[in-house]
Amino acid sequence: MKKIIYIAGVMMGLFLTSCEDGLEAPAKSTLDESTIFSNYDLAKGAVDGIKEPFGQTNSYRGRFLPWYGMNTDIEWYNSSTSGNDNSDLVTYDAKPNNSNMNSANNAWAMMYSGIERANLCINGLRTYGDAVPGTDMGYLLGEALTLRAIYYADLMKAWGDVVARFEPINTSTLYLPKSNRDIIYKQLLDDLAEASELVPWPNESSLTGTVEQVNKAFVKGFRARLALVAGGYSQYPDGVRLSTDPDLSRDKMYALALQECKDVIASGTTQLEGSFEELWRKYNRDEINAGGESLWEIPFSSGRGRWLFTFAVRHRSVDQYTGQARGGQGGPTPFMFYEYDPSDLRQDVTCVPYEWGDADKDTKIAQQQLTGIDSWAFGKFRYEWKDSYVTSSNDDGTNFMYMRYAEVVLMAAEAANELEGPGSAAPYLRMLRERAFDPADWSTMVDGYINGLGSKEEMFQAIVKEHKLEFCGEMLRKQALIRWNLLGDKLEEAKAKMYDLRNTTGEYSDVPQTVYYEIGEDGESLVTYGIERGETDNRSADFAYSMDWATPDEIEDEKIETLYTFDPDQHQFWPIWQVFLDASNGQLKNDYGY
Repeated sequence: MKKIIYIAGVMMGLFLTSCEDGLEAPAKSTLDESTIFSNYDLAKGAVDGIKEPFGQTNSYRGRFLPWYGMNTDIEWYNSSTSGNDNSDLVTYDAKPNNSNMNSANNAWAMMYSGIERANLCINGLRTYGDAVPGTDMGYLLGEALTLRAIYYADLMKAWGDVVARFEPINTSTLYLPKSNRDIIYKQLLDDLAEASELVPWPNESSLTGTVEQVNKAFVKGFRARLALVAGGYSQYPDGVRLSTDPDLSRDKMYALALQECKDVIASGTTQLEGSFEELWRKYNRDEINAGGESLWEIPFSSGRGRWLFTFAVRHRSVDQYTGQARGGQGGPTPFMFYEYDPSDLRQDVTCVPYEWGDADKDTKIAQQQLTGIDSWAFGKFRYEWKDSYVTSSNDDGTNFMYMRYAEVVLMAAEAANELEGPGSAAPYLRMLRERAFDPADWSTMVDGYINGLGSKEEMFQAIVKEHKLEFCGEMLRKQALIRWNLLGDKLEEAKAKMYDLRNTTGEYSDVPQTVYYEIGEDGESLVTYGIERGETDNRSADFAYSMDWATPDEIEDEKIETLYTFDPDQHQFWPIWQVFLDASNGQLKNDYGY
């Protein structure tokens, strides 16, 4: 049974929110700390409470997950316009007074609420819990350290330098300025090293039987991700650069990441799903048993979570698959479908050119209907693949998959290539390519492809490409492009590709300008001709309907230009929202051109 993200209990008296970074000093608990953190059940309730801010309305659920990560070279907001507060969040032009974000209960505040809860738990468990490796109390300490690292990693991902708090708030620490993120990264890397000694591998313990609980494979994979981010490029107040801290040098961070990834792979405790489509069917079915590809998920109850609500293939009305008419806020960039080789099994799973139209008023059955080429959907997320029928008007209950094993494999390839060369990276890249293609195609699409990558730079470029093919729609791309120092270049390239696509020139000269379609024999699914490259024959006699596809009218200049409206490399981060600046007693300020 999925964990309900709201945790009730007497220990919740420990935790209050509000103030400059979302927190005030905590109220006195109705139970003494020594009682709570010396009793496993009470301590577990307190640690579970660290997760509660994930599900708050304006936290991850309704603000962070729906908006951070869109508008890269592979993903974009399907309703981008100029001068709109929603669009500004993804087009690198957010303002501190953004109406969608500038509230005291926003994600910034909720993340610090989670951090304060974690700080209280970490202190209590260290003082009263006998939290050592191999014990249940030790596991709780490892989980608390990891959850705190998650909140901090996401704060820095969205805002760059932030306030560092690793002890519970007291009156002397109520107002603090931002800290250099390098200090925070070093603390998190140390914390996760400790946590990896405290938590078991997936299914090694009853505590790690589901992906809603932290496990060693996730901790190590997450530590590898943080190492690559800390050792990569990002925008500092003085410009886009690498860290100058010798402890976070690229070589050290690549070595750390490679070892952590190798540990996860060698453990055999997690694995790639045999089929890319089955991976996403399982995800939409809310299958949470540990040991598969998912490493850890933010656990939302059936009445919380907005991932399908936001990003699923759109349903225009209540119909046979959902009682919630939502989805389609974002989708693949128009050219993304054509980045895949036609034999790549990830193509049709990832890029969907249809939505579900209005249901028949009598039968309540909806049919698929073609969308424009500028409004693709993320096919990884589908109400029609859920086992349950969503009835909530605002939430779908689907977890957010925070990390999966495929990312560990690709990070291993990247680090191995950087430190040892393409030969060492090849086996890891092979793992993903073999899953992506039918065995009949391996000689060309796996063996021939990888054998042709003879230099470190060629392998790196292949990894950058594989990343977009594997993770489109999962909102990992923006941070990856930033740390590779490719964000601005790739977004500029994406605009150029869209202009070529709508003009069917250059690499898109064989993309059709007209799509022919009709409903198939099952009465609900589209049958099409004219979406794949080379399908340029006139088939009007064979299909009931047609639509303009790759034409200037279907991909307009204004929409292309709103992929970004401000230089992405000058606005890699969001500004701190005005409500938190105003409440900071003058301690907080915005950098990065805001």
